[in-house]
Order: sequence, then structure tokens, then C-alpha cells
Amino acid sequence: MRIFDPHIHMTSRTTEDYERMYSAGVRALVEPSFWLGQPRTSVGTFCDYFDAILGWEPFRASQFGIAHFATIGLNPKEANDPRCREVLDVLPRYLEKDRVVAVGELGYDSMTPEEEEVFEAQLALAVTHELPALVHTPHRDKLAGTRRTIDVVNASGLEPGRVLVDHLNEVTVGEVAGSGCWMGFSIYPDTKMDPHRMVAILKEYGLERIVVNSAADWGRSDPLLTLRTGEAMRAAGFSVDDVDRVLWRNPVEFYRQSGRLEIDDLDETVGAVAGATFEGNSVLRGSRD
Repeated sequence: MRIFDPHIHMTSRTTEDYERMYSAGVRALVEPSFWLGQPRTSVGTFCDYFDAILGWEPFRASQFGIAHFATIGLNPKEANDPRCREVLDVLPRYLEKDRVVAVGELGYDSMTPEEEEVFEAQLALAVTHELPALVHTPHRDKLAGTRRTIDVVNASGLEPGRVLVDHLNEVTVGEVAGSGCWMGFSIYPDTKMDPHRMVAILKEYGLERIVVNSAADWGRSDPLLTLRTGEAMRAAGFSVDDVDRVLWRNPVEFYRQSGRLEIDDLDETVGAVAGATFEGNSVLRGSRD
């Protein structure tokens, strides 16, 4: 089983997670920029973070046979903080980077006017830079937020087929299914979706324009829940080809719209490359370092 995790926050994970993910079949992933758990206080802290997920994290992933890409944006939660507005001014230079395959995460957290203004501005950047967009739906009042998201996308000039609306569930999937946007589902141990609920949605809505991710941030999460979803699909009667479509070909199809997704010749070598360093640092520790 080959897996492309289209939404996973590896900056919050350990190197051991990369090893486990490779063993589970993960060969490529996309890391969206997101809220780190506490407020950032200046644009410089965002720049350091963007540089890390475009530099150190791709190196760290490569040492375990995984291709790493990113989405860059001002996240919805911090869109409300006036100290973060300058981030919009630096986004254009980051959106030109080779490994940036979409603008995101963007969208709503609490559905404030400030969030909508920043959401619209970043959709406009996606149009200008000819990139897809990864959209975060709010944790509260999710149905209203999803409906408003679709309205804003429709008014943006960005083709719905270039927009992935994420963190969906049984309540919101129908709204996005009819919009032409892609549908994303985050599989979590306790919240959002689980593998068996995901299988039920696939049975009802089919496989087209659907991607499954682990998100796997600093909260209670599991980077192997993409694998568990594939196993649940097989147990429910889906074919090997069906699983490959959901866990590999669909995310490849969506992010390939960026023109920057280079995964045809992935390095299948597992294990850290001897002597490889990034800024003088390796991923090895202890007696092997």
C-alpha cells in the first residue's frame, strides 16, 4: 500500500514518526503551515517557521525515504491578530518556492470579519500565483462555516477544482460534494473522523475528489491513521485499486495542479544517509552521531 498524506504537521512529530510512516507505506506528504499552539508575536517568527518547513523538514523526511512538500499561508486563528497582518506582505516570495504546492491553511476559525478579509486576500494570492488552495473549516458552527467557505471560494475567481476543503465530516460533506471543490477528511483517534466512519462516507459519496489525511499535529493524533483507513476500506470490500486511488492518486491529482509536485522518481532508500547534514546538522543522535 503506497500512501500520500496530503495534510500532516510533521514539525510537531518526532523522527521516529518518519520511520514508522515509511514502514507503513508513506512515500510523500504535504505539510500545511498552521498555528503552533501559542500566539506568534511578529512576522519574523512566521518567516523562521516557513523556512523550517521548506528547509529542515524536507531534509529530515528525505533521510527516511519520504518526499516532503508544503503549503504556505496565514492560518485562520492568527488572522485575528493585528501583529500577524504583515505576513500577507511576505507570502508572495514564499509562494514562489519550488516545494510550495498550495496556499494554506486558510479559511475560518471563529468566522470573524478579520478572518474573512484574510481568507479573501489569500485566495487572491492563489489566483495570482496559479496555485491551489487548502482550506480549513472551523471547529465550531462547522456547517455554517463550510457554507460560507464555499460562497467565498465562488466569489474569488479560483476554480473550485483547485480548492481542497478540509476537516469535513458527515454533516458538511454534502455541501462540498456539490460545489466542485475537493473534499478532505482528517482521521483522528477521538475527534473529527475515524476509519470506519470514513469508509461509510466513501460508500455513500464515491471516490472522486476525496482525500484522507492524518493531520497529526501536537494534539492527540496518529500519523498512521491513513494506513488504518486503507485497511478499513479493504475490510469493507473496496479493491486494492480503490485504496490506491484514495490514498495516493487523488492527492497527487490535486497537488499536481501546482506544477511543482515532483514524485515520479521517488528515492526508495530507507534510513538516514550517512554523512548527510542540513546547515551542519544531521538527524542522527547518540552513538551514531
